[in-house]
Amino acid sequence: MHVVCVGGSDAGISAGLRARELDPSTEVTVVVAGAYPNFSICGIPYYISGEVGDWHHLAHRTRADLEAAGLHLLLDTRATRIDVDARQLEAIGPDDTPALVDYDALVVGTGARPVRPPITGLDTLGAADGVHLLHSMGDTFALGDSLEKLQPRTALVVGAGYIGLELAEGLTTRGIHVTQVEAAPEVLSTLDPELGTLVHAELVRHGVDIHTGTSVTGIAKGADGLHVTGQARDGEALSWDVDLVLVVVGVTPETDLLVRSGAQTGPRGAVLVDETMATGLPHVWAAGDCVATHHRLLGTTYLPLGTTSHKQGRVAGENALGGNARFAGSIGTQVLKVFDLVAARTGLREHEAIAAGFDPASTTSAPDDHKAYYPGSHPIAIRITGDRATGRLLGAQLVGHLTTETAKRVDTYATALFHGMDVADINDLDLAYTPPLGSPWDAIQIAAQAWVTQHQPASTRTQP
Repeated sequence: MHVVCVGGSDAGISAGLRARELDPSTEVTVVVAGAYPNFSICGIPYYISGEVGDWHHLAHRTRADLEAAGLHLLLDTRATRIDVDARQLEAIGPDDTPALVDYDALVVGTGARPVRPPITGLDTLGAADGVHLLHSMGDTFALGDSLEKLQPRTALVVGAGYIGLELAEGLTTRGIHVTQVEAAPEVLSTLDPELGTLVHAELVRHGVDIHTGTSVTGIAKGADGLHVTGQARDGEALSWDVDLVLVVVGVTPETDLLVRSGAQTGPRGAVLVDETMATGLPHVWAAGDCVATHHRLLGTTYLPLGTTSHKQGRVAGENALGGNARFAGSIGTQVLKVFDLVAARTGLREHEAIAAGFDPASTTSAPDDHKAYYPGSHPIAIRITGDRATGRLLGAQLVGHLTTETAKRVDTYATALFHGMDVADINDLDLAYTPPLGSPWDAIQIAAQAWVTQHQPASTRTQP
């Protein structure tokens, strides 16, 4: 049995490792477009900041680890065509040498590529000019070279999503003054604006200049660095002179290989797969950021996340051997550190819940993370969204200080969402308590009680 995996990131590597785990006699070949298999793209901002001192440490597993696990790696090899009938993968190897790889089962994990917004000059300026799109290890090394050669004092980050905010922190940590430009009304648009403003304030507190509701329109080489132009939502023209520009406004699925072979696409052009990660093409599975995701509350959507890619890759690897594994679905749990603040969400916001056919209502509260009489307590802003008619928990958003265990508290909400619990049911959870770490009613329960009091009909309310 020969399983071929295309893609050397989360999904492809997970698929190959799962196949070898289930049947060590299986031959697994992983076709990797670059030279750096199984590296943590999510860790790049922390290498840029200097907190991760050696780029080798970004590897989930070293090349030697992967080969010891039985994976045969074809590095610097780009898959170009799938011959579905012949079960062959055509590829271009190092020095443009053609390669032909036979397979019994194929798993495609080609991931995503960065979005290139319509900014004048972005197509003509590049890393040598100090203009960077950041997505791969190659992009990371190019940015490192710019930081070394240019010794920038100022930088502009286009985009204030997860990666953009992490990079703003990383560059600030290096002593670079950062201007951040975001087209949405508030930073971190995956949160409701009332919580996004807390993240905004934390950025400003650390010296980041924030321009929301603003689009970057052009980048040009100036007399001394880069000249960036923009436009505010009210039409005001803006401009900045900086040494470095980073463009991080999201990703789009990399689907060409599958689409040219006849695979069907769905949201955002991602390839449609079923719960087994089958593509509909014979003996071909796909996983990760190139595929549409089953969301347990929304149905089919596009939600590129590393955690999801690992799970989907594992399912695809098992089924490539003839298994019957199922991807249980995502609920979109995400978390972000911004300086001394942690922002997290899981499930749906109100507008998403309405689109999914629910009747949502939300309540925001700010319980302390532990008993206030013990030193060091901080409030956590918690926004609960539930269904008015049934009381079902639909989503939660949290913003708290770095010490408040916000990441683990969102995981409790995520577990409740996964199992379809009502908001009131959260009161019944038997959660740990000691004054330095929590309260008899944990912060997540206090927030749930606030929602129940405000939105659940008294006749069906469960009193704590």
